[in-house]
Amino acid sequence: ESTGLDRWLRAEHYQIPEGAEPLLRPYVEAGSKFFVAKVDPKKVTFANGMATLSPLRFYYDADEFALPIRLGMANAKDKQDLIVNILAPEQRYEVANYKNVTIPTNLDVKDAVRTRFAEFYAALFDRTLEKNPDAIVTEYAWDASTCDPCPGPQLDYDDFATLGADVLGNGGGASDVGAYGGGFVLTRLHARYGKGASVNDLIFKQAPPIVGGREQEGPSGRLEQGAQPDETNNFQGRYAIRHRWTGAIACEKPVRNRWGGPPGDQEIADSTPKAATNLAFAPRGQMALPEVMAQPVPELGITPGIPLPPGPRAGGCGCATDTGGGGAALGALAVVLGLGRRRRTRG
Repeated sequence: ESTGLDRWLRAEHYQIPEGAEPLLRPYVEAGSKFFVAKVDPKKVTFANGMATLSPLRFYYDADEFALPIRLGMANAKDKQDLIVNILAPEQRYEVANYKNVTIPTNLDVKDAVRTRFAEFYAALFDRTLEKNPDAIVTEYAWDASTCDPCPGPQLDYDDFATLGADVLGNGGGASDVGAYGGGFVLTRLHARYGKGASVNDLIFKQAPPIVGGREQEGPSGRLEQGAQPDETNNFQGRYAIRHRWTGAIACEKPVRNRWGGPPGDQEIADSTPKAATNLAFAPRGQMALPEVMAQPVPELGITPGIPLPPGPRAGGCGCATDTGGGGAALGALAVVLGLGRRRRTRG
């Protein structure tokens, strides 16, 4: 009974807000089971006033591939972020009951982003949601059997096993997964929701393959922009700092805009690809995207040098989860990670 669960939590001195019972009721009536984990605060290490707990790993079978998130509203003070990583054989996923968008990708940025990459990405994500309220943002969808361009180190079998590959397929052994997770597609979805909003549990559906965030020309002959349909999932958020040639030009008819790595006599310090990490703690509201973009971003209404109109203040961070169990990092100087599979959900 939902009232019984509410009473038990209070009797065990769990701090749940008044009015939580109506949030519990639909899950109890649908036959959901609950388990409680107790944390010993004496064994928690705090850094800058915050603690990171090791993940709880569990899995269960269900007829519907969904993730219950409404309970998260019970203790929500403001907006909170949710990251879902789905690992599935040869299949990308998106949500069936919310709008889906992809993070803008393959954008050229100015050199100032080099040392403020996490802050830049946080601002880009906030602007994406500002233009697409309540949407779920696909940040990564990649077939693990390919690496193009894939900033390393690449995920290996042990990584995929940690994320749940061992409970998928035919036992999830190394022969099923392959050296680099061959046969699995990793999808990272990023949601933000807040107290007082109309929040529904996330229901996942299969989605067709997409590509984007690669140094490849599209049909127009220009570098591909955004997400494009394809036969294989190769989508990531990718942002490039380009340095024009400053040396002597000896050829009679030089061909411009052919980009590659720095030549031997023009070494660029710290030019290896970087991932945007610790995004939950990146400063918010301090980076003006028009000042650091080297190209327009029409879908977000960004033109270099033209300030954006004031918008709603970005929310903070909540939890990172995977229909799996494990953390997530992101990138573009590039990447991500995660897990989950239809009918078998882990948290």
